[in-house]
Amino acid sequence: MRILVQKFGGTSVASLERMQLARQKVLAGLQRAEKALVVVSARSGETNKLLDLARKWSPEPDPAEQDLLLSTGEQISAALFAMLLKDAGIRARSCTGRQIGIRTDNVFGKARIRAIDKDFILKTLEDFEVLVVAGFQGVTADGRITTLGRGGSDTSAVALAAAVQAQLCEIFTDVEGVFTTDPNICPQARKLDRVSYDEMLEMASMGAKVLEIRSVEFAKKFTVPVLVRSTFSDAPGTFVTQEEPCMEHVLVSGIAYDRDQARITLRAVPDRPGVAAAIFTPLAQANLSVDMIVQNPSHDGVTDMNFTISRKDLSNALRIMKDIQDSLGVTEILFDDNVAKVSAIGVGMRNHSGVAAAAFSALRRENINILMISTSEIKISCIIEEKYTELAVRTLHDAFGLSGPPGAGEDMETVRPSR
Repeated sequence: MRILVQKFGGTSVASLERMQLARQKVLAGLQRAEKALVVVSARSGETNKLLDLARKWSPEPDPAEQDLLLSTGEQISAALFAMLLKDAGIRARSCTGRQIGIRTDNVFGKARIRAIDKDFILKTLEDFEVLVVAGFQGVTADGRITTLGRGGSDTSAVALAAAVQAQLCEIFTDVEGVFTTDPNICPQARKLDRVSYDEMLEMASMGAKVLEIRSVEFAKKFTVPVLVRSTFSDAPGTFVTQEEPCMEHVLVSGIAYDRDQARITLRAVPDRPGVAAAIFTPLAQANLSVDMIVQNPSHDGVTDMNFTISRKDLSNALRIMKDIQDSLGVTEILFDDNVAKVSAIGVGMRNHSGVAAAAFSALRRENINILMISTSEIKISCIIEEKYTELAVRTLHDAFGLSGPPGAGEDMETVRPSR
């Protein structure tokens, strides 16, 4: 059975007219596959309305009850879209995450998928051409509704594609694919034809909003071919796929940025074994994700510890740090929520030196101070003052030749740091 998975984001299902455009994509997809799983998000703005409603009723909504409330947004989209498909003569039915068997852990608001009932899906597809699935949601072992976090419908779609071994997972959105950077900041940004799983993982983790990071993790783990494309045009889109030898010739594929950053500094942390664990274990237990960590050189037996965290988690992180401050002997806790992260990403970095120097030199020429640095095999990230975000993105985009035609960034000479 050839199965196609298609996911439509909030802007793609925001109105009747847009759902009708999405329906055309489904009908075209059925020309290439026998069956389709169509995953839908809540209509644009609906999740925020539900969050506002929850906060109006309760200053601190119970996470489990809030998940039940938020899940209704996707259910509305699924039911409405199934109606449109039936009116077009397609045998379709809608399913909630629970009905289709998406099992998760019990971390409400940030649940992770543990299993999917493949047998139920394949059995149901015997009687229907299309199953319209409410994305972003699942169910715990004891029957409680969960949500997967922002962008969770991407994760639902790719996980379903992996479960049924779909021939392709198409992510339909309001952009035509993955670009070298945000076109709203840099009009010269180019659409990429292909991007590797590793590059897309780094882009997603560094702030690129095209795909949710856990969806890319699923795609890489289960080798799911993903095509990111627009609901509103016939542009070919961007394939997210396995790394190919030709990709290594491109030094930097894209520049990502993330304004959802806050920096916490712990002053005079005792420099002894076990202290780092004492700092970061409580954060992990509270399901707070730490990004960059920088420890200053030790002096007189103490050091400063710096780390970054999502702004929405800042208040909780500060509370946890204050709870352990006295026991660790930390003299002062500082924070800065006016920072952002910019990153240069590309698998070609593995085989070229001088990329970091080129990035730092480009930022220096614009008098942009680097507050923290993090690197990986295919990524260089810098924490900077938030007010310089757009300038930094354009500067790095130009420095690595991404504003020119495809291939312009392949020559190391174009990014050689100035003396």
